Amino acid sequence: MRKQVTFSLIATFLIAQAGPTQAATWVEKSDEHAQVVLDVLAKLSPEGAGRLGVDGLDEEISDLGPGIQERSKKMTEDLIADLKGRLADESDSKVRQDLGILIKMLDDNNKSSDLNYEQMLPYYNVSQTVFFGIRGIIDPQNSRDRYPAAIARLEKYAGIADGYTPFTQLAKDRTAERFDVEGLVGPYRGEVEQDLERAETMITGIEELLAGTDLQGWQESYASLAGQMRDYYDWVRAEILPRARDDFRLPADLYEDALRQWGVDASPEDLIEQATKGYMDIRGEMEALAPLLAAEKGYDTKDYREVIKLLKRDGAIDGDKLLDHYNSVLHDIEEIIVREKLISLPQREAGIRIASAAETAAQPAPHLQPPRLIGNTGEYPFFVIPLLTQNEDGSWQQTDDTYAAGAWTLTAHEARPGHEMQFSSIVESGVSITRAVFAFNSVNVEGWGLYAEAIVRPYLPLEGQMISLQYRLMRAARMFLDPMLNLGLITPEEAKSLIMNDVAIGEAWAQNEVERYTYRMPGQATAYYYGYNKMQSLRAQTELKLRDKFNQQAFHDFILDQGMLPPQILKEAVMTEFVPSQLR
Repeated sequence: MRKQVTFSLIATFLIAQAGPTQAATWVEKSDEHAQVVLDVLAKLSPEGAGRLGVDGLDEEISDLGPGIQERSKKMTEDLIADLKGRLADESDSKVRQDLGILIKMLDDNNKSSDLNYEQMLPYYNVSQTVFFGIRGIIDPQNSRDRYPAAIARLEKYAGIADGYTPFTQLAKDRTAERFDVEGLVGPYRGEVEQDLERAETMITGIEELLAGTDLQGWQESYASLAGQMRDYYDWVRAEILPRARDDFRLPADLYEDALRQWGVDASPEDLIEQATKGYMDIRGEMEALAPLLAAEKGYDTKDYREVIKLLKRDGAIDGDKLLDHYNSVLHDIEEIIVREKLISLPQREAGIRIASAAETAAQPAPHLQPPRLIGNTGEYPFFVIPLLTQNEDGSWQQTDDTYAAGAWTLTAHEARPGHEMQFSSIVESGVSITRAVFAFNSVNVEGWGLYAEAIVRPYLPLEGQMISLQYRLMRAARMFLDPMLNLGLITPEEAKSLIMNDVAIGEAWAQNEVERYTYRMPGQATAYYYGYNKMQSLRAQTELKLRDKFNQQAFHDFILDQGMLPPQILKEAVMTEFVPSQLR
């Protein structure tokens, strides 16, 4: 459990002490219901279930066999009926809440699956799937005893194991059987071309993972699988590229469904309206701060764009010094958190590491690597920083994540008090499986990350405050650029120009942003600012209820202790549990 530094009222302490026995009862009941969902997930996607922490799946691989669409739909429908029956018999309010989350999640997934099956040609990026399938086992945080299962999984992907067809062949079959269905929309050409470009990095990344262990006897199976994957991408080039669509935009109903899947309950038009207003407010704050920062640094400009450019120039960090710098910044932020009583810190250090080349190709942005959330045996999250490449002259290539002023807000978002604490709290607080796993969406995760930046920002040096505002400006831009692109109201070139010239983001990050909105994860980028607004609104309403009794540390601790609740359910928990406990 996270250490409690202060308690505003003795009654709160007594409630906290009385809670575990009661909480364990409802958590155990809820987890019994969630287990039936995990059982189905284990059959359909054992790699994903294994990463969550479900034991006994390390040798299993995803089901891409004939009839997978019908089979998975039938399993989900039967599961929904089962859970509805359990809901009718359940009286505990928290367990009922969790059952409602499970039912809604499964129902939404079925609707999305149907929409995609009816309108989109199936397409699989096999090398990335296999890379993460092996990476999920060969992980420094995993017990060495699990590593041999990677060879068994490798042999099943390759079709060498008895009863298994090569994974690449199954992927071809599932796509080819839909070739003659009239009206299906192919994958976006830019996505396919990028997958082709990065495939070899993924394939060699698998070999690097295996070669980095003391495992024996994997080379022949790997060589067979690598050949199959290279043949698969030749097939993609011949069969998928000619069927790919040149317009990145999804059909309108699929885009709106994507928003819902990410947790955004608003129309594209409403998102544009909210975000453009917020964008102008944030930009105004940056314009006011720029002259103060310029005077402090001795810069001969008052334009925030120029100030940010100079901060990047003067604060560049070499690749071999990145890890030490981010650890130092984390230490400074933790001192702020303790001094200002923002939130209760864990008593252990946060993990930060540099990504491999293959991980960087798959995820070129800084991110959090979550731990297993089920059956956790001491694994914790890691803040992962993309690998920098060194030029021939010994200098290092630079990004928007590799200069001193930018490290502050990125560390606050990904590490503490952001995602690292969010996922650590799930591990340490013992919330239900439903709240740890199945309530998860981008709004409740990324909304907290952006809110975490905001609560730290007032205490940062001016340069850190400026970049914190810049990142918030970027998140507001995401919330209107993503829907505007997908509604055809702006071109990718215009979006990229705004990001580079007005948000003052570098070319590589701007390109990644446009790719993200257009084909990588349409709709997802809107979740940050949308979730942030929800958190700010909840805090304001809580302060109004409590007035001088509001304790931000207690508020933040309570939020994290709830797990990954959707905004509306989180608000209900705050108003019916936290507020009354503080008033007492």
